[in-house]
Amino acid sequence: MSHEVVNPTTWPSPKGYANGVVASGRTLYVAGQVGWDSAGVFPSPELASQFGQALDNVLEVVRAAGGAPTDIVRMTVYVTDLPAYRSSLAAIGKAWRARLGKHFPAMALVGVAGLVEPDALVEIEAVAVLEPQGA
Repeated sequence: MSHEVVNPTTWPSPKGYANGVVASGRTLYVAGQVGWDSAGVFPSPELASQFGQALDNVLEVVRAAGGAPTDIVRMTVYVTDLPAYRSSLAAIGKAWRARLGKHFPAMALVGVAGLVEPDALVEIEAVAVLEPQGA
């Protein structure tokens, strides 16, 4: 499915996100996903590793609904340590490109004091727009 990315021409060009996306189809709201594996275990205490696993978990939900990574139109990333996030940008970018390539939805990064899961360093929510059923 194609989506129209919206970035005002009078603003600086965004890097690693889009300012807006216009899409039509079936909307999938993906609940916040943390960086644990299918057994509910955090394989790593590293933020970049948890980021990659949280992305994998988001993508698993999207695929279970019949979608693809490029169907994600909105994402919110919650992190408990913004300085750690910033210092991990190279590894986080590598994890992103391995899973989503150059696809960048409308995004927000939010620093939070903590997450419900005590060992979680990152949580990702997403919205995907999928092809209409029967299309």
